[in-house]
Amino acid sequence: QVQLVESGGGLVQAGGSLRLSCAASGRTFSSYFMGWFRQAPGKEREFVAAISRSGTSIDGADSVKGRFIISRDNAKNTVFLQMNSLKPEDTAVYYCAADSRIITVASTISNWGQGTQVTVSS
Repeated sequence: QVQLVESGGGLVQAGGSLRLSCAASGRTFSSYFMGWFRQAPGKEREFVAAISRSGTSIDGADSVKGRFIISRDNAKNTVFLQMNSLKPEDTAVYYCAADSRIITVASTISNWGQGTQVTVSS
């Protein structure tokens, strides 16, 4: 098991930027694939971005490609999500995820953070 704590959410105007962080503790951080998901009110939790254990391979949802960047620092047990050119439709609770397998869908994730709210005003 690994414990995940997100931070960095908040209120921002459209076009602005935020950087989310997720600090992990527990088992060896570098053994986990890491990812970010988000859930807006009344909607299912959706995939945002994922990163491999070494950080050399990343993936992102089409809706955020070119705007969001996922990265990780294995020395600091932390994964980041840099969010640029934010839109009102990016408003959601953002969750950090960790799994021993490649991250693709929410239903297969074994470790979740508590979430952090991101609100983008128009």
